Amino acid sequence: MHYSTILKRGAFLLVFAIFAIGGCKKTDSNPLTDDDDAGGYASDASRIEWLSNDAISIADAAGNFYNGVYMKTTNTFGTCAIVAIDTVSTPHVLTIRFGNENCMCLDGKNRRGNIIVTYNGQYTSPNIIHTIKYDDYYVNNIRLSGNTKVTRIDTTVVGNWYYNVKVDDTMTTTPNKYVTWKGSLTRKWITGYATGDRNDDVYSISGNTTLVRENGHLFTFDIQTPLKFALDCDFAESGVVNVTGFNGDTRVLNYALGNNGPAGTCDNFAQLNVGVHVYQLTLY
Repeated sequence: MHYSTILKRGAFLLVFAIFAIGGCKKTDSNPLTDDDDAGGYASDASRIEWLSNDAISIADAAGNFYNGVYMKTTNTFGTCAIVAIDTVSTPHVLTIRFGNENCMCLDGKNRRGNIIVTYNGQYTSPNIIHTIKYDDYYVNNIRLSGNTKVTRIDTTVVGNWYYNVKVDDTMTTTPNKYVTWKGSLTRKWITGYATGDRNDDVYSISGNTTLVRENGHLFTFDIQTPLKFALDCDFAESGVVNVTGFNGDTRVLNYALGNNGPAGTCDNFAQLNVGVHVYQLTLY
């Protein structure tokens, strides 16, 4: 009788131990338990690509018209940007100064600091490398630093030109939160090039980049379907990216889908596929 009781108690303890160990195991029902997958790199990539694309657009507006008309404040008596051009020096230097304090531009974004562009020849000539650097430059208190090299490539088809872009940028949102963004991209101007108004400009971005987050985790972005960026939208509106890196398995990131909303619209939702699992992301 005593022996039987011991066996029953032993069996109970064994079952309890197995249950306890099983309860501590991380299941694959929700692998988005870390900041990287749960919107981290998806948000970082969308935001830094928008910032870089916006800076290229500002440089082109200044380089084409040599004034700050497209960076005007909501106050009709002043402008956010002062544009200076030095064509005597080689290379030429185009400087866009927003001042030391935040200035609200027509697009509703607060900017401060300087964008500096160096180039040879005429600004609008094809196959000219424009090197864009940032001097204490902020958009809505997010700092963009590093450099971007942009080359406009003309084709035999009228209106079908595009830009080759090499990015080596860093985005700093707080002193302890930053990401680096490096790679080679192709930038096409989809709509808005005929109006002279930056707010209706839409671009597609393709190519390959690497993103390193402040935790040291590196991710490779292989753009399968071009990313769509409208300058009046804070997020990537569409595009499909294969993401590999720190977490090993390939993730498929789709900016057009998410939260069951209309595909390809301006919202802060995206969808992440991890194997057979599908997850809805909220970008920030």
